[in-house]
Amino acid sequence: MEKLKFPFIIILVILGAFMAILDTTIVDIIIPKLQAPLSTDMYGVQWVITAYMLSAAVGLLIVEWFVRKYGSKNIYLIGVMIFTTASFLCGVSESLGFMIFARAIQGLGEAFIMVTAHILIFSLFPPEKKGVAMGIFAFGVAFAPAIGPTLGGYLTDLFVWRSVFFVNVPIGIFLIVFGFLFIPDKTKRSEYKINLVSVIFLSITTLTLLIILSKGQQNGWFKSDLIVYLAFISWFSFLGFIINEYYSKLKLFDYKLFKNRYYLLGNLIYLVVLGFSMYQYFYLIPIYYEKIKHFTTLQAGIGMFSFGIFIGVFSILAGVLSDKFSTVKILVVGGILYLISIYLISGINYYTPFNEAILRTIPFGISMGLFFAPVTTLILQNASSNIEQASTTMKYFRFIGGSFGTAIATNNIIFYANREFDGMSILQNRDIVNQFLDKVSNVEVFRNIESVMSLAYGFKYVWLWAGFWGILGSMLIFSLLYQSKMNLRH
Repeated sequence: MEKLKFPFIIILVILGAFMAILDTTIVDIIIPKLQAPLSTDMYGVQWVITAYMLSAAVGLLIVEWFVRKYGSKNIYLIGVMIFTTASFLCGVSESLGFMIFARAIQGLGEAFIMVTAHILIFSLFPPEKKGVAMGIFAFGVAFAPAIGPTLGGYLTDLFVWRSVFFVNVPIGIFLIVFGFLFIPDKTKRSEYKINLVSVIFLSITTLTLLIILSKGQQNGWFKSDLIVYLAFISWFSFLGFIINEYYSKLKLFDYKLFKNRYYLLGNLIYLVVLGFSMYQYFYLIPIYYEKIKHFTTLQAGIGMFSFGIFIGVFSILAGVLSDKFSTVKILVVGGILYLISIYLISGINYYTPFNEAILRTIPFGISMGLFFAPVTTLILQNASSNIEQASTTMKYFRFIGGSFGTAIATNNIIFYANREFDGMSILQNRDIVNQFLDKVSNVEVFRNIESVMSLAYGFKYVWLWAGFWGILGSMLIFSLLYQSKMNLRH
């Protein structure tokens, strides 16, 4: 009985993490479908993603306090409960405001799930088998980014977009019931204080910066009173955070860890490469398939799956290779391949056949797979004994980077699409346009054609901007080689 119970407990833990990670990618595929039901535009719908990531980032700052006080099992089950309830609320949402609220709650649930899932898996294995534990956990969640978009496309085409959220409800109920009965609680309770003032200041800073980035272009940047007010709030809250961290004995982050250059570079790579660049592509590719190519959600999901499967396979392979070779070498290979994938994706346009678009995105999936395990290992290996702090900081950078990356991508989509639309309107021969309109007898048809083509022409610049952050992040990866050589000399 015990032999059967042990793998069942592992499944219960990994399934929760899988569900949480799945939701970060499954929603990407329905973003183009949400504008009409939620009566919003691209500026508004991007908050369905950014609210989730921002809330998850804030949740990461406080989850350790909850774990130390109430135990990993209890917080894991509470996280699943929060996530499941929020998924149901997302499914019944009728307005953008309510959807953003529900997604923020859902993001908090993911933070609780992901941190405690790691702790629970490690607690089930003896110290000499921690590597096996990480391998099992990685295998369980590595394929979530691959399956998410395809599953989302299938559910949306077969039912409605709401089913993407409702699918979490029965899984969540299953996990809560059987997790309560079978998952052991091995966490030792201890007193752990948290600098709540710093959490509040940092959260306000991040939120206001995101609103500025999201609404700045729409409102005319600093010509808008709202943007000016938010800029002041962001600046003073950041100043408050710095002052409080400097004078407080209880720091929110372990700043001594950042003196280690590998640790510092690892977190910056996570922020810039994954957050500012890779997350942009994950957000943009479904929009390309659905808004420019006018594919169904399922077709777009298949397009995402074609490179997503490589993320899962190479995530596991990169973990194995990182043990045999240095993590820096694997990251450098991934960085070179990512630069190649940036070039390939930048050539995708309105006229690109579906099969060619799939082939052009496969190197992106491989490079993304080669990224996760090595950079995670690099950060954790250089975190001294403070693994919990390193893991939390790393995930925090991931969510913050993803939030800002999504906002940047949205701004670029709208800016370049509008610019190309205006450019086409200026160059048009009015006589030919009028002749065409007389034939079709529908001005709206012509406008829709213009909108699609302006978005298609604008997308080449959007790809390049996402690639710019990738190139910048790749420089950080290549600087690891220089750091390695410096260490060998000393």
